[in-house]
Amino acid sequence: MKLSIGIVGLPNVGKSTLFKLLTKQEIHIANYPFATIDPNVGVVPVPDERVEKLAELSHSKKKIPAVVEFYDIAGLVKGANKGEGLGNQFLAHIRECKAIVQVVRCFRDSSVIHVDASVDPIRDLETIKTELAFKDIETVDKRLTSIESEVRSGVKGAKENKDILESVKKALLANQYLTAYAHEPVVQELQLLTAKKQMVLLNGSEADVTEGLRDSIKALGADFIVMDLSQEMSVAPLIKKSYEVLDLISFLTTGEDETRAWTIERGWKAPQAAGTIHTDFEHHFIRAETVAYDKLMEAAHSAGLGHANVWAMAKQKGWLRIEGKDYEVRDGDVMVIRHG
Repeated sequence: MKLSIGIVGLPNVGKSTLFKLLTKQEIHIANYPFATIDPNVGVVPVPDERVEKLAELSHSKKKIPAVVEFYDIAGLVKGANKGEGLGNQFLAHIRECKAIVQVVRCFRDSSVIHVDASVDPIRDLETIKTELAFKDIETVDKRLTSIESEVRSGVKGAKENKDILESVKKALLANQYLTAYAHEPVVQELQLLTAKKQMVLLNGSEADVTEGLRDSIKALGADFIVMDLSQEMSVAPLIKKSYEVLDLISFLTTGEDETRAWTIERGWKAPQAAGTIHTDFEHHFIRAETVAYDKLMEAAHSAGLGHANVWAMAKQKGWLRIEGKDYEVRDGDVMVIRHG
């Protein structure tokens, strides 16, 4: 399962700086609007010490962490939907992303140009919201045009989908996010930007975050994180927050060939989780031999054993469980999948 996140925001708010911090790539960062005119894509490993420890335990040849794919697009400006600036044409690049990080400038530095000539994070949040909504209206209008013929032809479900999309368009025209419609198949099919989970990264310090700004973010139904992107820092909090907002967890596999973390949604059953390793594993799933990471490491530390014997010790202590098709995988489960 690929976790992909789109980075959006106005020009000169810190998007490309964030991308550089995330990926350590030397991309073009400049103090003027529209320096980033092509989407930059970076694959960032998810920090997880469990992978390191298990690889050491199993003497694994390879360590493969879970990854997050970040898409950095050109800056949005007010009126992008009418052709202003460059950002709107690049929004298509984040259609397939699971979530959007809105980078909003809170820091005050007169040497860094603001496209609207003043620092106002509440206004900037509204600009982003409007531009995402207009892009979605464009997508919905195209689908409404094509669905008319389906309704006339009596295609099953077409009338219901048309009604949903008309309600969606009303919500977009009222500048509302589409969280209430995110579960609708027709909305998922269109990959609407305002139906995706939203996070806000406030570029500045805690002192820059006003109560009014907190309320504005809450009204979006979003969560936020404060980072001063001018400082060299760990981006682990952002990745951790991404997992939290998207309700994602990791399970692990380990052996001499490799130790690996696999990203899944919380609540997935064992066969679904097995399918992230290989689709055949889901279709021909028999059982999962499962032990919690903490318990496996406890078995290793108490006896100082090699990998095979650690599993035997975990089994002896009753920590190794045989789980079937209805088992809901937990974060940190170390699993051996048995399949036909």
